Amino acid sequence: MPVAEGDAPPTTQEEYFDVLTKTGQKTGISKPRGDVHRDGDYHRAVHVWIFAESTQELLIQRRADCKDSWAGLWDISSAGHISAGDSSLITARRELQEELGIVLPKDAFEMLFVFLQECVTNDGKFINNEFNDVYLVTTVDPIPLEAFTLQETEVSAVKYISYEDYRSLLAEEDPKYVPCDVNGQYGQLFDIIARRYKGNTIDRNLSLQKQLKRYAPVSLSAELTGLTEADREALVFLIMAAAIVDQIFYLQVWYSNPVLREWLKEHADASQLDKLKWMYYVIDKSPWSSLDENEAFLTTADSAIKLLPEATRPVTGWKGLEYKVAFPVLKPPGANFYPPDMDKVEFELWKKSLTEDQKQAATSFFTVIKRQSESSLDSSLYGSTDGSIKHSVTSTHDLYSVPFSQEYNAFLTQAADLVHKAGDLASSPSLKRFFHSKADAFLSNDYYDSDIAWMELDSKLDVTIGPYETYEDALFGYKATFEAFIGVRDDKATAQVKLFGDNLQVLEQNLPLDNVYKSRDVISAPIRVIDLIYNAGDVKGPQTAAFNLPNDERIVKDRGTSMVMLKNISEARFKHILQPIADVCITKEQQELVDFESFFTHTICHECCHGIGPHSITLPDGRKSTVRLIEPKHI
Repeated sequence: MPVAEGDAPPTTQEEYFDVLTKTGQKTGISKPRGDVHRDGDYHRAVHVWIFAESTQELLIQRRADCKDSWAGLWDISSAGHISAGDSSLITARRELQEELGIVLPKDAFEMLFVFLQECVTNDGKFINNEFNDVYLVTTVDPIPLEAFTLQETEVSAVKYISYEDYRSLLAEEDPKYVPCDVNGQYGQLFDIIARRYKGNTIDRNLSLQKQLKRYAPVSLSAELTGLTEADREALVFLIMAAAIVDQIFYLQVWYSNPVLREWLKEHADASQLDKLKWMYYVIDKSPWSSLDENEAFLTTADSAIKLLPEATRPVTGWKGLEYKVAFPVLKPPGANFYPPDMDKVEFELWKKSLTEDQKQAATSFFTVIKRQSESSLDSSLYGSTDGSIKHSVTSTHDLYSVPFSQEYNAFLTQAADLVHKAGDLASSPSLKRFFHSKADAFLSNDYYDSDIAWMELDSKLDVTIGPYETYEDALFGYKATFEAFIGVRDDKATAQVKLFGDNLQVLEQNLPLDNVYKSRDVISAPIRVIDLIYNAGDVKGPQTAAFNLPNDERIVKDRGTSMVMLKNISEARFKHILQPIADVCITKEQQELVDFESFFTHTICHECCHGIGPHSITLPDGRKSTVRLIEPKHI
């Protein structure tokens, strides 16, 4: 009999699956494996392919003779159903370990695509309607056959075969191989491999050069004479802290991103192509191009190599398994804030089971979401988990939240120490308060006081550092990335733009909205104009020219926001982008009307718009919410 999601299946040896809709969404029901295949219920499974770069071969397994489908035929390297309540990536790792005796961390698995298989076998007794998450594990060389530990009830043998030969055999419907329509959707596997390893180096060089030419290299300057000697000394510690912020951001983008960065940097001088890869990576801080809607300009084939001798049974004379650190071609919408195989539905189901305090933690700017099953699997495979992560099981669901102060503790401890040292040196009382409160926030995970201190900053040395923007979290927009902007305040320009910040209420009242949506108590927004000295963290791709912070709705409601305008960045944008466009598009008679002051004023007006308009929402059921936290069903 089926059971509802969250209920424990009856005690039995038979495996239970989550029943899905025809579009792959969970129904909340789980059923025994036999019933699922008897009734033709849609369910989910994983396919894991092992590919050896040096020989261009795929590993395939011969299915055990006792299997209830395709017995004795050659098939995928490793595959298995996702049991009720389990996740995709955990299942992929577990199947590889159980079937082949290969123990690999999550950074070895590259999610390629989802394949829907619909077929009927065994004279209509076995109906397989299956969504398959297809993963690729790329090894440098073939794994020696004696290194495998085969699960006899599942696998009778393994062998390597050229991916091109294998594709041909499948296209010819060779009876010794499990059928697969390689001319259909599953052909993506072979196409992906072919593109990666048959690509033209000259074409890649030209493509990267073209992408690089879209950016104009600029040397920025800032006048430091207005800084006190103490502030100059503090500046040294701030730049060191900003460099640590940079490391956190790389990790927030994707869990294997820091390893990729070090690999590309180390091999930048190996060839012209490697140099171009590194140069473009430095701009985007990831393998995905900001100017191309996050299209990948690198693949796992370009990535770092890791040696993991303990991944398999030891073989005399073999140093062990070497694999490529993987990343997906499609940029993960949840970055590294959520498990890579988590979707919105799973998150919302989990959130509904939480208390109000737990919900706040789940949707907080300053937490990451993890899986209990991943921690358990790592513990069972490697004997320990990350000691910095401490959590209690609060529900039957797999997800749990971890504060930034724990997740990035090693980084934030160093950063806090450096920012405290800067605070001890700072000459301005408001700067001292900001530095010490921000350093405390790094370790307490409570950023309210430090954000207030940032808004009240009145110092020649102007600093923004911490987790702020939520653009990387394309899944929900909940999670904040770390960034740092260090600059020198331009007092004259700051005085000139004060008019805009003082008149936000006037702008609010003239918005093209019904009066019921207009706020009557818009708070004036301080505007600071600075010349940038150094930035770090979430400053990838086109450079930020201005920002309006904080994003914390509590502070926006109580105190409003504050704007920072980066004047030397804006000047560079005007000179290298707008002016050349104007030279082409504007008649000569009108080109003199194109000036920096107008361009800068437009940017100020844009930032002012962040501080006006509706900030809270009344939902149909009468509850108060915000745009950021509105639930999907209300959109």
